Amino acid sequence: MSIDEQRIREFAFQIWESEGRPHGQHERHWKMASKLAEAEAEAQAQAPAKPKPRRISKPKTVPLSEAEQPALLKKPRAPRTPKTPKA
Repeated sequence: MSIDEQRIREFAFQIWESEGRPHGQHERHWKMASKLAEAEAEAQAQAPAKPKPRRISKPKTVPLSEAEQPALLKKPRAPRTPKTPKA
């Protein structure tokens, strides 16, 4: 059994179930299902291939000198020790 025939069987079964499982309608269901399978195959053949996602490269960064670095990136200064009064 080819893939197309299997797909037609699946469509025919879905049509049969959706109509309440009537007896004696198998030929009509098969014809409807084959039209659906043909349309599906044509749509897949005409669909454009998905383009590959582009990779976005990170910009190359140049290390900044200590003076050029923003204040937030610098290490905080050590807390000052309180001066003790001299006697």
